[in-house]
Amino acid sequence: IAVGNVITQKLEVEENLIRHMILNTIRMYNVKFRDKYGEMVICCDAGGNWRKKVYAEYKASRKDRVEEDAKFWDELFRIINMVREEIKENLPWKVVQVWGAEADDVIAALVDRTQEFGMHEDVMIVSADKDFAQLQKYSNVQQFSPMTKKFIVEKDPQGKLFEHVCRGDGSDGVPNVLSGDNVFVDKIRQTQLRSKRIEEWAKAPDLREAMGEEIYRNYIRNQKMIDLESCPESLKSDIISNYDEQESVSPAKIKPYLMQKRCRNLLSNIQDFR
Repeated sequence: IAVGNVITQKLEVEENLIRHMILNTIRMYNVKFRDKYGEMVICCDAGGNWRKKVYAEYKASRKDRVEEDAKFWDELFRIINMVREEIKENLPWKVVQVWGAEADDVIAALVDRTQEFGMHEDVMIVSADKDFAQLQKYSNVQQFSPMTKKFIVEKDPQGKLFEHVCRGDGSDGVPNVLSGDNVFVDKIRQTQLRSKRIEEWAKAPDLREAMGEEIYRNYIRNQKMIDLESCPESLKSDIISNYDEQESVSPAKIKPYLMQKRCRNLLSNIQDFR
């Protein structure tokens, strides 16, 4: 019984610490950007990733890393998911997640919507993810990296996207366009792709002809995985509906929630959660 109590107490401490870290981080960026950018929206994955149905090897190599310490990751994800639901129920921030879509898709769909007539409000994406540089093709979009504490500025979003698609994304299991689908899963070395070749393709009047059928086929594979415009229209529609249908949570719920979860240090900054 004593050992069980120690384990329970340890998990509770970790739970409280992770909750505090999440809430305090969001609070901090809400204060930093809300005057200019307005409403805070938290965008999340929801499972059932549509990209894996199109390309089975997408993020497949990540499974090995997760299985190295499955108990740790299971517990971490449990706490994160729990705090996400708490935010939904108790704080006045919308939490948008749609089955089949990644958080990247959610952000891209909401950004795209700001291009509609009369909705050209400023958008700040708080993320270090390089995939969002492509959204800077819109003049109202900026990105801030919480890792470097600096703004990410991309002067040529379309050119950078083309290069990114050609080079692939090893962290997501997407090879470069000269390599086959299975290189990361089977731990095969990729075929080297030189910058000069990418530059030649970028200038080509007919990309398919310049690349040839096999390389162009790989280019389309990568484009579907990396270009955020490739998200299915039905998912984009579901994302917007999910956002529109959420009702605002009463600010009166903030204090009882923080008290119940023993977030004493955050109570003194309760106005930052509005």
